[in-house]
Amino acid sequence: MQDAPEDTPSPAPAGRRRLLQPWHTLWLLLLLGWTVSAADRAVTGPVVTWMIDNGVGFLADARHPHALGGLIGGLFFAGYMLTQFPGGYLGDRHGHRTLIVVSLVWAGAATIATGLAGGLVAFIVLRVVTGLGEGAFYSNDRTLITAVTPERHRSLGMGVVITGLALGITVATVFTPHFIGIGQHVLPRAEAWRMAFWILGVATLAAALLLAVRFRAHLRARAVIRATLRLAAYSAVSLALIMAVYLLGDRAGVSGLWIALLEVALAIALVLFALVRKGAELGPVLKDRDLNLIYLANIAILWNLWFFSFWSVSIVAGAAHSSFMSAALTAGFNAGAGLLGFPAGGWLSDRTRRRGWSRKSVMLSCTGVQALLTVAFAWYLTAAARPTLWIMGLLLFTASLFFNALQPVGHAWTAEIAEPRMRGSAFGMQNLIGEMGAVLAPAVGGALRDRTGGWTAALWLDAAIVAAGFALLAAVRARTPARTTAAPAAATVP
Repeated sequence: MQDAPEDTPSPAPAGRRRLLQPWHTLWLLLLLGWTVSAADRAVTGPVVTWMIDNGVGFLADARHPHALGGLIGGLFFAGYMLTQFPGGYLGDRHGHRTLIVVSLVWAGAATIATGLAGGLVAFIVLRVVTGLGEGAFYSNDRTLITAVTPERHRSLGMGVVITGLALGITVATVFTPHFIGIGQHVLPRAEAWRMAFWILGVATLAAALLLAVRFRAHLRARAVIRATLRLAAYSAVSLALIMAVYLLGDRAGVSGLWIALLEVALAIALVLFALVRKGAELGPVLKDRDLNLIYLANIAILWNLWFFSFWSVSIVAGAAHSSFMSAALTAGFNAGAGLLGFPAGGWLSDRTRRRGWSRKSVMLSCTGVQALLTVAFAWYLTAAARPTLWIMGLLLFTASLFFNALQPVGHAWTAEIAEPRMRGSAFGMQNLIGEMGAVLAPAVGGALRDRTGGWTAALWLDAAIVAAGFALLAAVRARTPARTTAAPAAATVP
């Protein structure tokens, strides 16, 4: 079902080149969407840390507050993971712009509601609900960029837009203490953390309103209502399963690692359910050899992303025996590299493709260098008697630079392989499977740290997983420019 006009890339009029093209405006709008949604998901960490440090809120009496805080983060990603594929599937049917607006409104409302939570279980439920809504953004954003951007600029568009992820994480990390400070002026000190969720939630709703106004020619009330109801139905089932696993596991005294593994099992069950129920319809997405290899390789990508996002400060502080602030500034090189790596990787991929290279060549080059630098980082922390901050910062920055550069290349590669009418479903399945790495990496890394007393085992495991991802990508068949230039013209995007 299509509820909006067809979109195809349209070049600038012959004889003149405009500096600002229509797809550039779309990139900026979607970048804004990424920024606010990433801030909504990243704010949990700083807020939980503030609660623990100040002995307030529902974490004040927890026996293992850091472990519980990490589990809350993992449960968010469990929700985010389980609506990746349904969100893309619904976008293919009700409109990708429709799902983007629904996702942002949902995330903003759930983030505001999180600031009203009265206890631990309510807080967890609302964080999971936020993740369920945000899970519909990625696949529709990637599909929309593919449809409206000329192929020669497609990977650059992917990179520019997803820079909002790095911006949003930075906003949440840097400004949450200031948001809480504002809260202390108008709320009791123990409740000041709520202000961070309210400010970011309102910002997300404002961004959703802006996108809705700009997308109004493609939005239909009937499609918005049907998409919202169907996403809510998927989410209700997912929420019940996620919370059942958490509550039963908590009552049985199961560790956070095992709870994370059970949440991943839910994602595997969802994939199998889709294969059984809609195998014929989704065959181009679920049964394509190359797409499945990319899906599996995405586990390594998101494992590495969230292993370092969760634990880089602790890794640096433990290795260099430095202060928390010094470790945070050094670890910041890992996140900051995304501001350069995302657009640079997209630009490089498009430029080399115009010269006859395949996306695979660029993807393997970036992944191979990142794997070597990850091994170098693990070896340095193993071999050095007293690792220095500047060497760790340099290794983190360069590895993250290539790591962030490879992601828009991979997104453009998926778009080339997937059938145009199924791109939303393909991107959704890619991130559904990939997010298994995001759910597991913090828990597995933390468990290895507790068991071994250091981070080297977890770092070597991360390096091995990155290398395994390289091997999977090497097995994907390359798509040369001659085989894919006609694809965008056939694309339709609701």
